[in-house]
Amino acid sequence: MTEKLDIDHLRQWIGRTEEASDIVTAQLVKGLRATLFLDIGEPKTGDAAPFTTHWCLAQPVYPMSMLGPDGHPTRGGFLPPVPLPRRMWAGGELQFIEPLRVGDEATRASRIADVTVKNGSTGTLCFVSVEHTITTARGVAIRERQDIVYRDMPSGGQNATPAKPAPPPPTAKHRQTHASDPVLLFRYSALTFNGHRIHYDRDYVTKVEGYPGLIFHGPMQAALLVEFAAHLHEGIAPKKFSYRGLQPLFEGGEFSVNANEIPEGLDIWVANADGAPTMRGTASW
Repeated sequence: MTEKLDIDHLRQWIGRTEEASDIVTAQLVKGLRATLFLDIGEPKTGDAAPFTTHWCLAQPVYPMSMLGPDGHPTRGGFLPPVPLPRRMWAGGELQFIEPLRVGDEATRASRIADVTVKNGSTGTLCFVSVEHTITTARGVAIRERQDIVYRDMPSGGQNATPAKPAPPPPTAKHRQTHASDPVLLFRYSALTFNGHRIHYDRDYVTKVEGYPGLIFHGPMQAALLVEFAAHLHEGIAPKKFSYRGLQPLFEGGEFSVNANEIPEGLDIWVANADGAPTMRGTASW
């Protein structure tokens, strides 16, 4: 059992801010392009970076002694110390204003926007919403809301997958398929300096957290959706992209990135090998 969740205490984190800066390098752009199944090329100063490059920049760096059992930094600091042990990227919204470019110094200003608790079919869920503004010397490049969900471990042999999986999506007019490979997960973890063990430690994710296999990063799925949306619109990123995780995407077999035109722009989703959606969003121009 985890310690009692004190929502009044956790909500004291609302309004907290932090700021961090980093440089968009050609090597980072090459690595991210390769990981997102894009043409790698030879990026030069001034070339546009992948649209979600900011998720690789200025990631927090802590000594090994300050990491928790899941590979994340111990709770507290900028994010509230939610006592629920499982942490995942639940969804969010992105507004793309100006591309990041090789050579840019990008600054991320972050603010805790909200902390809420809900009771779902799998138990208590705590949601933390964080607002980010990414700027360069040219001005604001990206505005973002990121939603993080915390939940308890399963008990009594309960399986970690959702009891009620999302219904299958409609047939996709546009579709790409890729192999889900542990090396792909390792690459994205390395690019984002993400130590979360659910993405690379099979013993941990299956024996401790109770999942059936390694789990795809939420931001990597979202990044693939954004790039696919831009691919379908002559390389132009959507002005707004909102998305929500529906269920975990596990390693093994193929996964697909799918899209259909809708009046707002694109209905776009990632699906597992069985065709069930794992993350779904709307892209609009």
